[in-house]
Amino acid sequence: MVRLHQPRLAEMVASLLRDRILRGELADGSALPAQEELLREFEVSRPSLREALGILEAEGLITVQRGNRGGAIVHVPKAANAAYMMGLVLQFRGVPYSDVGAALKQIEPVCAALCAAREDRAQTVLPALRQVHEHAMAAVDDDVEFTRVTREFHQTLVRECGNETMILMVGTLETLWSSQEQAWASQASTTGEFPTVEHRETGNRAHERIMRLIEDGDSERLEAFARVHLENTLHYAMSPGPVAVVEPQALRGNGKHGYGR
Repeated sequence: MVRLHQPRLAEMVASLLRDRILRGELADGSALPAQEELLREFEVSRPSLREALGILEAEGLITVQRGNRGGAIVHVPKAANAAYMMGLVLQFRGVPYSDVGAALKQIEPVCAALCAAREDRAQTVLPALRQVHEHAMAAVDDDVEFTRVTREFHQTLVRECGNETMILMVGTLETLWSSQEQAWASQASTTGEFPTVEHRETGNRAHERIMRLIEDGDSERLEAFARVHLENTLHYAMSPGPVAVVEPQALRGNGKHGYGR
């Protein structure tokens, strides 16, 4: 005879509140109903309710404020949190940044190809890329800013690919890689090891070709070219050092460069 597991009351209450958050019934930054109200609604004991809130807090969906002004504040899931959790797992496993870079070289070109396949690419993808590219051309003499803006070009390719799952998955890797690349740029600029202006202009010309291939809708050629371009550029910041986590607080509220919702 198979014995089915009976969910505990705390897990059931946590599940109900979690569903309300994910359905948008409880808005980001809003307060959960007072504990007395929740106790009446769910008809559970105070310890069970505290345990349910603890589950949601561990998941990052609420922050419980203790003391005289106690209560719980709602946090909707964010892409920055996904990058943080992935960073924790990679750091725990001792995964080097070179591994993240190798993954990006394989899957970012797929996002670029998806951009070229979009029927509305002229209205959505290309204007966003051209705006970033103009900033990159203006920043060609500023090592650190040039690095930031050219990485933003790649982030835009991911963000505009049109597939929400890829945007979140690849965007998470982009977030981790960007933190490493900015650290590299600062050090290379200080030590005089940053690539020459000629190399930077070559990179800008590669981005111009990417935009032309997107405009032509040539997904196949774009995917192949993007992979070669990444092979030529990511190696500068490739590091054998282990991944370090990116605090989600530093990434929240960054609607312009964020991934997903």
